[in-house]
Parts: sequence; C-alpha cells; structure tokens
Amino acid sequence: MTEATGPGPDTAGRRRSILAVLLLAVAAVCLWGASRMTWVEVISSDGLGEQRTAALDGATWAAALTPLALTLVAAIAASFAVKGWALRILGVLVAVVAVAAAVPAASVLLSGASDEQAGRLAELPGRAVVEAVSVHRGPAVLALVGVFAALAAAVELARRPRVGAGLSSKYDSPAARRAAAKETSVDSADEPLTQRMLWDALDAGEDPTVDGARADKNADDVDRLDGDSKDPGTRS
Repeated sequence: MTEATGPGPDTAGRRRSILAVLLLAVAAVCLWGASRMTWVEVISSDGLGEQRTAALDGATWAAALTPLALTLVAAIAASFAVKGWALRILGVLVAVVAVAAAVPAASVLLSGASDEQAGRLAELPGRAVVEAVSVHRGPAVLALVGVFAALAAAVELARRPRVGAGLSSKYDSPAARRAAAKETSVDSADEPLTQRMLWDALDAGEDPTVDGARADKNADDVDRLDGDSKDPGTRS
C-alpha cells in the first residue's frame, strides 16, 4: 500500500509565488484606486462671494499612495527574479510599503481631517476661511484592504521555500544544453532518453544511441558465448 505524499518544494513554491503575485496585484490596485478617489471635501468662504467646495483625492491627501502602488507592481516583477534571502528581503520591503500606506488611511478613519491641513492642501486664498471639512471613509477602507493584501503577500514571500528555481531548460544557452547533454550521456546511460536529450546530445556531437547499441551487442555476444560453453556435450 503506497503512502500519500505531500506536494514537493517546487509545487509549494509555485503555489506561494502565485498567491503572492495575486495579493500584490490586489494591493496595488486597491492603493491606486484609493489614490483616485475623493478623501476629503473642504467648504470655504472668503466673505465676498459664495462658498467654495474643494475635493481632495487620495493623490493629494495621501500623496504616497500612487508611488507605493507602483512599488508593489515592481515587487511583482522582482518576485520572479530573486530567490533565497533576497526574496525574504523583498517581503520585508513589501511590509514596509504596507505600513507606509496604512498610516494616512488609519489617520483619516481614527482622527478625521484637520481644518488646517485641509485648507493647506486645498490651496485656499489668503482671506478664505474653512467652514467645514467632510471625510469620505470609503477610500481609506479600500486603502486598508490593499494594506492587508500587501502584508499577506509579504508573509507568502518570506515563507516561500528556498528552492533552486531558475529558468527552464528550454531557455538555456546552446552551450549549456551541450554541456548538459554530455553529462547526461555519461551519468544517465541507464535512464530512458527523451526527445530533448537526443537532440541536445546530437547538437553536442554525441551519438546517444552508440553506447546503447554497443551494450546490446556486447550482451548478445556474452549470451552466445555462454550458450556455447554450457552445451559442449550436444555437439558430436
């Protein structure tokens, strides 16, 4: 009865890579979307005309959201290029990005927006006075969703198995394939040859069928000699 085995390191690494990429993409989209939404509305008046309403979007109220979203996009590309300890460092950097994005979102949700900061960011005229400030909590909540997704991605990056994953053999240079073919012809003589191994061996100037044919011929010769030595009495 065979025992069930769990997924190997390569399979687990691929699953964690896919999950980390998805989480990073969700986080980047959330932060970018929050940067395009209105966070704060400022109502002001200068005593001469009607009240003026200024809408402050995320790119204005929390200016770091857009570059942080772009950083997460860059982290997606970096997750395919690095491995080992560099991957853990990448996870730490993603966590730092998440914390940086969480600060303005948590501040809006917990403390609201101050009149002074709202008036400064709205670039009101000198005589204008802030009458009221209203906060839209939806964008801050969306940014926090991106923060949690980024933190989860950082954990997945840090926990990804440190396997020796590299580019597939089909992307290797011809010289590397020829070297691998020579090693295969020496070290893997008893293993069945695949079509790829045959072509690589031929490209390297080796005939992968020679050793096998020679071994079969030697085996036939040995069997024939053994048969002759075992039946001496049958001959007249």
